Amino acid sequence: QVQLVESGGGLVQAGGSLRLSCAASVRTFRRDTVGWFRQAPGKVRDLVAAITWSGGYTEYSDSVKGRFTISRDNAKNTVYLQMNSLKPEETDVYYCEGRRFEVGRYDYWGQGTQVTVSS
Repeated sequence: QVQLVESGGGLVQAGGSLRLSCAASVRTFRRDTVGWFRQAPGKVRDLVAAITWSGGYTEYSDSVKGRFTISRDNAKNTVYLQMNSLKPEETDVYYCEGRRFEVGRYDYWGQGTQVTVSS
C-alpha cells in the first residue's frame, strides 16, 4: 500500500511563495497520476493541480493558473507544488492524492500539510 507524506506547508505572507512536496513510499507511485487538493474546515476538498505519471500532462484549477506549478521527480518518488503569489483565501490544508490507472479515481492520499497565508 502506498503511503504519501506531504511537507513544505507553513505560514507565509500574502504574495509570498511556498513549495509543497509529496513523497511516496513505493516505486509504483511513479505510474500514477497525482493531484494536489486543498480543503478548508467543513468544505469540499477541491482539486488544485494534477500531473500524469510522465509529467507530460498537467491541469490546474482556474484560480491558480499562472501562479502554481506542479511537477514530479519519479526517481525520487516525489511530486511538488510550487505556489507563488499566495492569497489569504488560499489558507487550507493541502493534500496530495494518487490515482491508479486500474482504479480510475483518486484512491489514496496523505495526511495533508497546513498552508496559512496572512494578509
